[in-house]
Order: sequence, then C-alpha cells, then structure tokens
Amino acid sequence: MRDDGARATHFTAPQPRAIGAVNWRGAWELYLKEVRRFLKVYMQTVMAPIVTTLIFLAIFVLALGRDVTPHVPGVSFMEFLAPGLVMMAMVQNAFANTSSSVIISKVQGNIVDVLMPPLSSVEILTAYALAGVSRGLVVGVAVLAAIAVFVPIHIHNVGFILFHAFGASLMLSLLGIIAGIWADKFDHMAAVTNFIITPLSFLSGTFYSIDRLPENFQLFAHINPFFYMIDGFRYGFIGHEDALATAGLPVVLGANVVLLAAGYAMLKSGYKLKA
Repeated sequence: MRDDGARATHFTAPQPRAIGAVNWRGAWELYLKEVRRFLKVYMQTVMAPIVTTLIFLAIFVLALGRDVTPHVPGVSFMEFLAPGLVMMAMVQNAFANTSSSVIISKVQGNIVDVLMPPLSSVEILTAYALAGVSRGLVVGVAVLAAIAVFVPIHIHNVGFILFHAFGASLMLSLLGIIAGIWADKFDHMAAVTNFIITPLSFLSGTFYSIDRLPENFQLFAHINPFFYMIDGFRYGFIGHEDALATAGLPVVLGANVVLLAAGYAMLKSGYKLKA
C-alpha cells in the first residue's frame, strides 16, 4: 500500500548532447589523448631525441674538428649544423607519433574506439595531425635548448623558423597517419622509416651545404621536399639559403595540402580500417 506522505521521486532521462556541425569536444579529447600518450613516456619521446641529437653533434664536431672550413662564410660549422639537427629531430618525432598510434591501434584491434564515436574524418585527421605537430614542436624546443648550451644560437628571421617548424612537423605528422593506415604490420612501418623517412632526412642538406654536391646530386636535392623545409628553417637562424628561401614556402604548403587530401580520402573510405 502506497504511503500518501511519501514524496514521489521524478527522474529525468539524460538527453543526448547536441554536437553541432563540428564535434569540437570530441576532436579536442582525441587530441589530448594523443598528447598525453607521448608525454606519459617523455623519457622515450622527448629526452631520448635530445640525447641522440647531442651525440650527432658531438660525433661531427669530434670527427671534423672545430676548425673545419665553414659551409657559410662567417658561420661556424656547428652553427650551420645545429638547425638541421633540430629539424631532423622534429620531423622524425612528428612522424613517429602519428604512425605508431595508428598502427598500434590497428594491430591491437582498438582502432574501432576512434572510428565509432561521432567524429568525422576531418576531426580525426585534425586531432591526430595536431598531436603529431605538438610532439614535433616540443621535441624541437627541447633539442634547441640543449644545443644552445654548446652552440651559439642566432635568430635571423623568426617568421621562417615558426613557419617551417610547424609546416614540417605537420607534413611528417600527416605522412605518419597515411603510413599507419597503409601498413598492416610493424615491418611495413619500419620499411617506410628506413627507406623513405631516414634517407630523405639525411640527404636533405642536414649536415652539409648542397653547393658541395656534384651537379646530379644537387638536382636530386632540389626535388626533395625535406631539403626545402630544412633550408628554410636554417635560413631563419643563420640567414643563409642554398635555394631561394621563399621557394620552400609553396613547397611545404603544397605538400601539406596533398597529404591532407590523401589522409582524408583514406579515412573517409575506411581504407584498411574497416573490415
């Protein structure tokens, strides 16, 4: 028998959250998840690149000596080398962040946790790409700070530094997403790193001026997009350019547009992501 003195309790069913045209909250949470993922293991993702870069710097200085003929008049070899090493660390880590996240999710079978929520292909691509950029920039700042202890750092054009740092990190972050979607296993990812990323990084003028290369090799360097992002980044520090400094701007922009379109198409179609 019902007690008339008891108060009736009314429960309101939870209402679905209105998302709108863009799921800003969902994209932000996915971005934060990816950032927290690499910050949680900072010894591996941030500190290790610092040590590796300093070892590169020490090897070149010890092997070639401080009195090596400068690549650029008035600029020491260490000052010439430093921006290239910083850029190499940034792009390799931007690539590693997105490629490892996607391939691990695919291998472990939890990529569905990203595909099932109400996130569009653009939102997923943006969150992953910006997380990769964030790791690249964090590593770049950390490596630059460590190198500055041993090498005098000069700023010639801060705009070129910021543009190429962001643009190059975005380029490799997007390339990492594409490679992660394409790869079926870790061996495939290792092949991309060993046969594409590493050769293009080392043959892009990171350690030398391409003016010293034979003519045929100079032609190869000029069709390597990695050369333009390193050359523009170095120009921002020392004011020297192996190519026209502004030539790198459309190359980096164009490469990012192409990679954005390719990444979007792969996510939209579910290529190697949906059974």
